Amino acid sequence: MAEATVELNDLTLAGDDHVVPFQVEGLDVRGRAVQLGPLLNDILARHDYPAPVARLLAEAIVLTALIGTSLKFDGKFTVQTKGDGPVDLLVADFSTPDALRAYARYDEELLAAAVEAGKTQPQELLGEGILAFTIDQGHGMQPYQGIVPLDGSTLEEIAGVYFRQSEQIPTKVRLGVAELFVRGEDGKPHHDWRAGGIVAQFLPQASERMRQPDLHGGDGDEREENHAGDDAWAEARMLVETVDTDELTDPQVGIERLLYRLFHERGVRIYEPQKVLDSCSCSRDKIKGVLSGFTAEEIEASRDDDGEIAVTCEFCSTTYRYAPEEFAAS
Repeated sequence: MAEATVELNDLTLAGDDHVVPFQVEGLDVRGRAVQLGPLLNDILARHDYPAPVARLLAEAIVLTALIGTSLKFDGKFTVQTKGDGPVDLLVADFSTPDALRAYARYDEELLAAAVEAGKTQPQELLGEGILAFTIDQGHGMQPYQGIVPLDGSTLEEIAGVYFRQSEQIPTKVRLGVAELFVRGEDGKPHHDWRAGGIVAQFLPQASERMRQPDLHGGDGDEREENHAGDDAWAEARMLVETVDTDELTDPQVGIERLLYRLFHERGVRIYEPQKVLDSCSCSRDKIKGVLSGFTAEEIEASRDDDGEIAVTCEFCSTTYRYAPEEFAAS
């Protein structure tokens, strides 16, 4: 992370699809913030997801971008949900230095029934299950995975629980998604997806100050009533909680201006932004390598009406076609 900073008036705003690291020295807080636009549109349009599914996946994409860009090594960070709701799977992963991809799986009939019944809240669409955070440092390294239950909370609340319990770092997460209807140059209306998010973490030099009451089990309301906690973290958390979806997604605000609005009285420091790209790691050779492990009978059964083997990437929807003769030695 670059250590140089600039004043807001002199700042060239990062714009969409750039994660902005920040620090609030007066509150001992570090974090990252982002607004996603074109990248998000491209990913969601590729699969033409229904709006409730698109909103859920957009939140997962924002969360993945915020956390993935904090990796200090070459590797991959993945956010994945598995539940028994209409949207039974969300997957988003970030590969260093800047590649992000995502997809969702859902049951059309169950989703339609949920929409008709007005049950479109995240917890209703995901159902009961797990949210997994996986960090893979590559060949020769054991992946690290943290798992928290899908317990009827939102993705941002569950992510906060993960950081507090698994990482033992007081963390506040805010995520927002908006569907904007605009008129294009041709005069016809169309819609764009936008999303934004903030992750703020309490990292004081004195480690004992991190021992917040909300790092452990018990009832959250009771903890807040009986434990005042650290005043700096209480203030930081309150400020982040004031951010609404309109602020997180408004292209006229910009993430730097939002951070200034929130923390300027405490001295917010903004670092060099990091771009994220809509980029899939699939390739013809990688998929061929997987198919090479099939038996001759499996290869034969995989042929389509044209006699070829077609495999479509779930993330980017790219279809790769192979002649069975390519696997004759399998």
